[in-house]
Amino acid sequence: MVAAAAFPLGGGTIPEISGRSYLLDTNVLLHDANSLNVFNEHNVILTVDVLEELDRFKRGNDERARNARRVARTLDGLRDGRPLSQGVPLGEDRGSLFVLVTSFTGQLPEGMDRSVPDNRILAAALALHQLGLEVVFVSKDINARCKADALGIKAEDFRNRSVNFDDLYGGWSEHDVDDQQIDAFYEGEPLVIDAELRPNEGVLLKSSSRPKKTARGIWRPESGVIEPLQFGDAHPWGLSARNLQQQFALELLLRQDIQLVTMLGQAGTGKTLLALAVGLQLVAEEKKFRRMMVSRPIMPLGKDIGYLPGSKEEKLESWMEPILDNLQYLVDPKLEQSSDKVDYLFDSGVLEMEAVTYIRGRSLPKLYIVIDEAQNLTPHEVKTVISRAGEGAKVVLTGDAYQIDNPYLDASSNGLTYVVERFKEQTLYGHITLAKSERSTLASLAAELL
Repeated sequence: MVAAAAFPLGGGTIPEISGRSYLLDTNVLLHDANSLNVFNEHNVILTVDVLEELDRFKRGNDERARNARRVARTLDGLRDGRPLSQGVPLGEDRGSLFVLVTSFTGQLPEGMDRSVPDNRILAAALALHQLGLEVVFVSKDINARCKADALGIKAEDFRNRSVNFDDLYGGWSEHDVDDQQIDAFYEGEPLVIDAELRPNEGVLLKSSSRPKKTARGIWRPESGVIEPLQFGDAHPWGLSARNLQQQFALELLLRQDIQLVTMLGQAGTGKTLLALAVGLQLVAEEKKFRRMMVSRPIMPLGKDIGYLPGSKEEKLESWMEPILDNLQYLVDPKLEQSSDKVDYLFDSGVLEMEAVTYIRGRSLPKLYIVIDEAQNLTPHEVKTVISRAGEGAKVVLTGDAYQIDNPYLDASSNGLTYVVERFKEQTLYGHITLAKSERSTLASLAAELL
């Protein structure tokens, strides 16, 4: 416990602070607007520099600006006529929120630039630490955490919505069974095995006496048995599976009752190509959806799509080139008249491209929706996208957790892996992790060696 006199704050003092306190960096609030409410009974401390940075980020229509505005409203609601500098309760059975308004830059070593907001925030953490308060600096910025550690301050990443990536559900499993069980399975008999399986999990059955004798199925939660693949020999839009995981992926994509599919995989594993091929098949050929909407996060160097010249379609084209490359290959493998054929898909209403930024607020019934590079979305952004799906829609999220461009996300905290963890027990959901690169021999070697 630290006495009130230890904290001179612009003419006032903080009453006694006891227990652990978390001093938050601005990026935590911009990452998750609800972050003030996740520290249970512990205190939360902000500095005036954080408030000034929130004010600077609040203008705009992206997720970061919306979070800045939401945090500002939360802080205003907590005041309720009381000074934040003296501490206000965050809620029942929770700690209090304090806002430090005094500069502590005199605590910094000579080599640290006092004009840098992050350093001023660290100065406050250092001052509180030196006064004996149990304070933890929380930041999504790796460099800021390293500087805090160098100053002797305990520092942590904000991981309220993170998962253990090493234990992430892979979407399929392998099981040894009797030779006779595989024969019966091929004859159409449903199979039950002594194993814990998740809804729509791909299953590879191997004969215990003859390992090369195998069968492939999918565990269905409604029946509680492993069923043969319905689309084991499917060739959507002329595309065929090249490996086991791709076969499971096609099964999940083609089944109408599975409304949400996620596919994780490194470059060249075919996740985007499979999603687009099935979309063209279900929209253009089988007419099971009104159209296919394709989107991906816009991740230029911190700038929004609006900084590019031209119409929305012209702006989008620069960011959608990887999608267009896949579409051109699908509609014309020889790439002779592919551009004209892709243009026809747009003109005829089969295909629509949209920036994730503009999906918010829309209702999208009976659409086949592909969100590529979903690993660059935060958990809240993914929630926003999926919650737009209307009646009869299907959402497919693809991405590579090892290629994240968002500086405040990693393999454990991005929206794509968060969905895998949270949805893995749901009957309308399916997931597959693709491991083998099929793009080319060179691409496969690059994925393996680099």
